[in-house]
Amino acid sequence: MGAEKQQSTGNSSQVGFPATSSTLTVSGEPSIATTQGVSDYAPVISEKGSQVSIDNGESNQPLDEEAAVQLTRTNSYIPPVVVPRGRRRGLFGSLTLLAEVENPKHYNRKSKWFITFVVAVAAAAAPMGSAIFLPGLGEVARTYNTTATVTNLSVALYMLSISIFPLWWSSFSERLGRRSIYLASFALFTLWSILSALSVSITMLIIMRVLAGGAAASVQAVGAGTIADVWDPIDRGRAMGIFYLGPLCGPLIAPILGGILTQSLGWRSTQWFLAIYGGLILVFILFALPETLAHRKPLPPPQPENGSPEIERTLSRVSSRQVVQQTTRALNMLKIIIIDPLKIILYIRFPAVALTVYYASIAFGCLYVMNISIEITFSRDPYNFSTIIIGLLYIPGALGYIAASVFGGPWMDSIMKREARRANRVDANGKYIFIPEDRMRENAWVGALLFPSALIWYAWTAENGVHWFATIAANFFFGLGSMLIFSMSTTMLTEFMPNRSSAGVALNNFMRNIASCVGGVVAAPIIDAIGNGWLFTILGLICLASSVVIWAMKRLGPRWRITMEEQLKKENENRR
Repeated sequence: MGAEKQQSTGNSSQVGFPATSSTLTVSGEPSIATTQGVSDYAPVISEKGSQVSIDNGESNQPLDEEAAVQLTRTNSYIPPVVVPRGRRRGLFGSLTLLAEVENPKHYNRKSKWFITFVVAVAAAAAPMGSAIFLPGLGEVARTYNTTATVTNLSVALYMLSISIFPLWWSSFSERLGRRSIYLASFALFTLWSILSALSVSITMLIIMRVLAGGAAASVQAVGAGTIADVWDPIDRGRAMGIFYLGPLCGPLIAPILGGILTQSLGWRSTQWFLAIYGGLILVFILFALPETLAHRKPLPPPQPENGSPEIERTLSRVSSRQVVQQTTRALNMLKIIIIDPLKIILYIRFPAVALTVYYASIAFGCLYVMNISIEITFSRDPYNFSTIIIGLLYIPGALGYIAASVFGGPWMDSIMKREARRANRVDANGKYIFIPEDRMRENAWVGALLFPSALIWYAWTAENGVHWFATIAANFFFGLGSMLIFSMSTTMLTEFMPNRSSAGVALNNFMRNIASCVGGVVAAPIIDAIGNGWLFTILGLICLASSVVIWAMKRLGPRWRITMEEQLKKENENRR
């Protein structure tokens, strides 16, 4: 079919898709089968085909089975339908060089990887803002003539802000789209970073940094939603691993930059660097990142209930009716802005979500405790390393994250395929069905053993002043093991709730950053009190005990997920 004949119509989202056809072909892309129409939240993945909604600008709502289209692998290629420049969504949508398409999952792989790269680089901003500030804490205390406790508070509150704000960013992105949220948040991040660099008091600095962290944190949740928008679940493990390199390598590379900048130009230069970084990301998103949120069918306006004749006569007065309408509109807006984002926390009531989030949060909290320990331990006897050398010691951990991202994602996807074949799970058409729990197999056990063991390894080499290489080598294996857990958990959360993928990730971000905030506050006092040895031994044992989550998810996960799907479906129907 020639490109010149492929046009978008009001009723067809696929290039050249006949309106009456129910079976179509697409090549080169893995496919998904969903149980939508049976359950709004039950993702299963088909190796050979995919059932999706007809994207006519009104999709991503619970689907009727008649509205599904079966896609099957062939050797032909049907390109996606490009949205006309004047109809592209999001702030300044017409400026994007990569065109918005009707169905983001129909982008070619090169475009999908480009989008993944953009959000991964953007996701590094928030955690980088925390770590780049660490080498300059002493200088900040001297600048404002304050205590180390107060300057450490600026880091702790920053971490708290990047745990809370994504609840709102995630909720807004499901209504306003991903692109608008990215642009608004990075414009604010750039502004607050500039004001942080110009701060005239410690109070102003703390407030500006809290606002900057909250702004940049949008990508922590919305970015994972973008990955879910463009990637089919069968390939999502690899994509999520690459995406996670941003928020995990950011805090490992940032201390190196922070040490160099602080030592040569002063601590304010770290904030100017963040402002420049945020500005570049803002421009990059403006011209390179299209809207990826699937089109939604607008909900019908609520119908007024029949009331008594007296009430109807009262409301017939224009002034009274206007007051009621304005009050209702204000209350609805207040609900959308304040109440709805907090509802994301309620997903923690489901065991499958709660255990997955808990396990990832424990590992993430340990990461920040180790980061602080490295700075404290290697600045004292017997090491006495300079600020720049200490920054370089974070590189092995970054290498562990990179290795796990490059190899762990494809490994997880291959396990998913193998488990479906082994269990002979097939749908009515004979196609393999995949479930989220398939991602938690031997890859999870390898991660569950690696990162707690690395914590105990680090504990006693650091405590006894062993050669720095032996101590930092543990950091590599910690990064390797914990990254397997992080990418697995995040990918599973997007598949537990495919219609609210960013909500699950926002909840995960909320819990894990609270853990990192607590770890950042208590790490230094505990190290001074009991030393690295017992602190990291205790953490390692807690993490080993927490690996029971893997066993529980393997045995009970499918039952919990089905119960969650049924309850969410009922709640969704009640809201209509």
